Amino acid sequence: MIMYLLFLAPAMLLGLYAQWKVKSSFTAMSQIPARMSGAEAARRMLDNGGLQSVGIEQVPGQLSDHYDPRSKVLRLSGDVYNGRSMAALGVACHEAGHAFQDAKGYLPLVVRNAAVPAANFGSGISGILLMAGFVMGAKPLILIGVLFFSAVVFFQLVNLPVEFDASARAKHELVAQGMIAGNEEHYVGKVLNAAALTYVAATLQSVMTLAYYLFVIFGNQRDD
Repeated sequence: MIMYLLFLAPAMLLGLYAQWKVKSSFTAMSQIPARMSGAEAARRMLDNGGLQSVGIEQVPGQLSDHYDPRSKVLRLSGDVYNGRSMAALGVACHEAGHAFQDAKGYLPLVVRNAAVPAANFGSGISGILLMAGFVMGAKPLILIGVLFFSAVVFFQLVNLPVEFDASARAKHELVAQGMIAGNEEHYVGKVLNAAALTYVAATLQSVMTLAYYLFVIFGNQRDD
């Protein structure tokens, strides 16, 4: 347990900080007014990029915003869809950035989307295999569990450039299309940078979890 905490504690603390940071940044930047709503900004960004066919829908929840590549729809939470703030513009146009990636065949997004089924399956089955392997002392089960968990780590790693690129596209389009002034970019950046930290924390946690499993396996081999 102590060794597990040594591996995972820094990533878990970073994750907690990232969650607090993104909520506090969104709340603060929601107080900075914008010229239009998040839905209007996303629509303008999409239309300017020739993506008139991509729809925008309002969905329940807070920070539940996402782009659905199968339906070609941006789904924005109420605070983002209706909000006329720097926070709403940043989040909405970040999701529009994913639509741009999808339309242009952005390779990391293609790889990430292809990895989703393996990551989802690996996340579910790896825990069962690892628990059974450790309880039974069966190294083959542990190794198979680690192999499946590696799919989760791969997904997290390839997800980082996808998210960073979507944020970069959002900031560029917001300024280029005159939806925000150049000196307002740092307000949008505060929200997007805080969101990026959550992806970094999730990736670090999965990498360190994998490192712990490998340490247990190969550390025990050395002891034997």
